[in-house]
Amino acid sequence: MTMVKRPRFKLWLAVLMVAITAFGIGKVVAQSDQGGLERKLETYLQVLDIVKNDYVNKSLDDQKLVYGSIRGMLAALDDPYTRFMEPSSYKEMKMRMSGSYSGIGIYIGIKNNTLAVISPIIDTPGKKAGLRSGDYIMKIDGKETKDMALEEAVSLIRGPQGTKVKLAILRAGWKEPRDFEITRAKIEIKSVVRKEYEGLSYIKLNTFENLNASTEFEKALRASKNTPGLIIDVRDNGGGLLQNAVDIGSMFIPRGTIVKTVDREGREEALASTGRVLWTKPVVMLINEGSASASEILAGALRDNKAATLVGTHSFGKASVQNVRQLNDGSAMLLTIAKYLTPNGDYIMKKGISPEVEVQLPTREAEAALEQALPEEASDAQLQKAIQILKEKIQG
Repeated sequence: MTMVKRPRFKLWLAVLMVAITAFGIGKVVAQSDQGGLERKLETYLQVLDIVKNDYVNKSLDDQKLVYGSIRGMLAALDDPYTRFMEPSSYKEMKMRMSGSYSGIGIYIGIKNNTLAVISPIIDTPGKKAGLRSGDYIMKIDGKETKDMALEEAVSLIRGPQGTKVKLAILRAGWKEPRDFEITRAKIEIKSVVRKEYEGLSYIKLNTFENLNASTEFEKALRASKNTPGLIIDVRDNGGGLLQNAVDIGSMFIPRGTIVKTVDREGREEALASTGRVLWTKPVVMLINEGSASASEILAGALRDNKAATLVGTHSFGKASVQNVRQLNDGSAMLLTIAKYLTPNGDYIMKKGISPEVEVQLPTREAEAALEQALPEEASDAQLQKAIQILKEKIQG
């Protein structure tokens, strides 16, 4: 058995202690469990020292070891939404928040402990290839996704424009996964699309991720002022920035709570409407299994404050709040810092929000046949139900 070289190990320990102080973790170390934490860190450094000195391959990448250690630590939290991003991934995320990046245009998450499509984005390669909310991603370019970190999956799916990625997809009703080979493209996300159906305003909110989403929504809302009713569509909207949900919710709710958050100490905080109301006419909101995170915050706020009627199918069920912490080397960490509740106190993690009027869409095959025979809006049973309910609300 090879013995550990103590002098070098002590050097590693000294370096880590300095790093801990520099990152402000000294508060933790200074608490009553200081000895226990230091002993556990000593074991980690012992392993690191052995690997550096005795592993068969001498050409080790220190950065890779450090990043791998961080990912392992975060994986131990058993929270798929807390994750580490290397500098390149963090840079991509910031580009995505500006509304442009390269990939196939899908939001992914963890559902039933399996990597899943939260929602495909309209007019992107993923949507055009036929991916649907709730699809399970079993392999990415032949690599099994079981126990794969969410950030690794994101990195594997994204790539340069014009390149291809193959996803093995398992869908409800299928006995075996089927392969989808999709060509990556530049993804330009329009946060908001406004239309009119039968004299009613319709605003499709594609994402809350864009920094300008609430501003774009406000413009669309002001353009709708001469119509008697509004349909807000957050189907297949995988969420994004909490502040966008609060700002948009405040356009409909004069006073009261938009969302409640609960921190690690169990302290509850209510995020209230700003009172900047821009719309007081009837509203119907469309949701489905691809409506997640900020979409669910907005849906819960409008439902609980009696500002809208929800139509469609139950939402995805993501009720955690992440904070982005940029690190010294340009990498970053998405850390879950709170869970959220709807204004009425509902915790919707994994169960989602149920619509007040449930409308199931036909199977993909039947839907495709309908689209060939009818205009898009006519073949959309959920939209047609929303129009009917909105007209009834206006008349009432």
